[in-house]
Amino acid sequence: MLRSMSFKTMIRLILFWLVALFSISNSTELTAQSTSKKNDSLPSVLSGFYDDLIEKNYLSQAALAFRKHQLPDNVLDWRHYKSTLKSKIIEKSAAVTYQNLALNMQQTGFHQLKNYSVRNISFQTRPSVLATANLYVPDGEGPFPAVLAMHGHWPDGKSNAVVQSLGHTLALNGYVCLVVDAFGAGERTTLHGTHEYHGSNLGASLMNIGHTLIGEQISDNIRAIDLLSSLPYVDQNKIGATGASGGGNQTMWLSALDERIQASMPVVSVGSFESYIMKSNCVCELLPGGLTLTEEAGVLAMIAPRALHIATALQDANPTFTYPQMLKSFQNAQPVFQMLDAYDKISYQLFDTGHGYWPQMRQNMLGFFDLHLKAKGTGAPKQEIPFSLLSNEQLMVYKTGHRDSSVITIERLAQIEGRSLIDTQKRLNGSDLKARQQQLQQILGISVPHKSIDVHSYGNTPDGWQRIALETSAHQLLPLLYKKPKTGKRNYTVILNISGKNTSNLDQLAALEASGEGIILADLWGIGEYYSQSAAAFDKNLTRFHTLARASLWLAESVIGHWINNIDMITELIASQDKLASVTLQTEKEIGLAALFYEVIYQKGYQLVLQHCPVSYLFDSRENVDYFGMGIHIPGILKWGDIPMAAGIAKGKIVFENPVSMSGRPIEADQLQVVKSEFERMSRLHKRKNPVTFK
Repeated sequence: MLRSMSFKTMIRLILFWLVALFSISNSTELTAQSTSKKNDSLPSVLSGFYDDLIEKNYLSQAALAFRKHQLPDNVLDWRHYKSTLKSKIIEKSAAVTYQNLALNMQQTGFHQLKNYSVRNISFQTRPSVLATANLYVPDGEGPFPAVLAMHGHWPDGKSNAVVQSLGHTLALNGYVCLVVDAFGAGERTTLHGTHEYHGSNLGASLMNIGHTLIGEQISDNIRAIDLLSSLPYVDQNKIGATGASGGGNQTMWLSALDERIQASMPVVSVGSFESYIMKSNCVCELLPGGLTLTEEAGVLAMIAPRALHIATALQDANPTFTYPQMLKSFQNAQPVFQMLDAYDKISYQLFDTGHGYWPQMRQNMLGFFDLHLKAKGTGAPKQEIPFSLLSNEQLMVYKTGHRDSSVITIERLAQIEGRSLIDTQKRLNGSDLKARQQQLQQILGISVPHKSIDVHSYGNTPDGWQRIALETSAHQLLPLLYKKPKTGKRNYTVILNISGKNTSNLDQLAALEASGEGIILADLWGIGEYYSQSAAAFDKNLTRFHTLARASLWLAESVIGHWINNIDMITELIASQDKLASVTLQTEKEIGLAALFYEVIYQKGYQLVLQHCPVSYLFDSRENVDYFGMGIHIPGILKWGDIPMAAGIAKGKIVFENPVSMSGRPIEADQLQVVKSEFERMSRLHKRKNPVTFK
């Protein structure tokens, strides 16, 4: 085991990170320059270069959380901590176990190779839901030790060369190896045989039905251990787990929650939860509220006193999986192993490689499992026996386009569970308004609403715009362009655009000004002048608000929750000018939901104009799934209620202009009548005075 670096390796690592930091700095600067382009007819509020206040705030919160999460230093307290943490992880991830559910393993293919065979199988993970997998079995009667190998974000899932290499080398060394397609990957994608990324908006959609992608993976992997334990040629007391990248994350979570795992080797995946904040990782690595529960060291420590060996790449380009971040978590988890008389069961190894599961890592893995599952050797690397890879077609459980209908995709699960939750809500006969408001605030992460603590004025422009920034209790600046109503007028229109205030329609602004109305143009949290340079740099090839949504959720907050706080500050500013003013919130896309939920919580009676806003949280189609940004997703929102119920509770007049589905599909003709009918039913149920209208 290596716990130190050579001078040459250290210099190489320093140079690598200097280059990486320079690249990130350049990309951030370029992103800031490109994002700053605007309509020259509207002025900026905050001019010149400025620090990323959103990033600074979140990094500070994450650093504080890391520091606060100290692990117990005595066995009695540790046992209580571990038990409580396990329950909370299961609750937040929505992971499930099925002790009495039949496995129903079916074999569809068999490949006899030299000294071992590979079987293409499916098995039941949830009632009437199948997972696809490959089972690598040494020749002979056994019983053999076994290893569950989990894959990261490589094309073709279990069939990828990086992944199937684990199966071949383990079987050749006397281990049964099970490799399962992760939910939404391999043969479990929307279109059978076609690779897709299961993260971002697709995987995040599961949160709306109260599920999580990380929870689905944990549930599947526990069932995979059930399967291995059931095989007559497997020694159920000698089971290990490994995987790289996202598969390494799965390895850690599974090993922490399932004590049947006796030896665990996560590869290029261990860092810290703190380092996830404002960085780019997959939704399958997101535990909502995770940083309010523990740090990664706490999850690693849950594996004690069983064997844990961490593999880290010195040239890993992902800043969350680097040696310094891994070492922080390792050093914080190590005392728990020592306290449980298992100091020699936790170790790490550094590899002079990039991100991946490289041959030298596999050799290290073979030595580790030989020591802890076979009680052989010293744990030193073991030379691999040469093997040949099989093709993707050979390893597919079903021929392309002929998949069993019980292999449920993310799209189908979100649709089925979503409809079930909506049907349940339809059977309710009214609701306690106060309870609903409190529940909504809780799931939106608005435990302590942010408030405006100061108003900074930066002067007027020649065309009459007042340039204002509201300083918030979260140490942020909310930029506004403001025109007071003409004398005798008491109407304000607040315009909130998803792409920022400088995309406002100039003809509409001229008409509002001519009518004498007061006008406020605002950039909400993460938008326009209130954007995060860091998030924009990471989001270049990702869904809008990907980075901010993940960071928020790790800290038990939400993008929509931030926007609701912003809207409250803006309306409080108006009230400070005229307590009897009437207010119209003109919004678009997912900001419309923030305005709607704001009305549910605060009952102000403002008019809402919701443009291109969804009329339901029901997942309708994988196609065009990124029409809305990732900030739209709220853990468990459909368990709380759907958008028609929110409209029924809200107090003010509501107008949907060009309403759409969750994939941005226009709601028209017969479907619009069905939608109207549901909104009308909810209006009657909650005794709403103003009808919801659609244009």
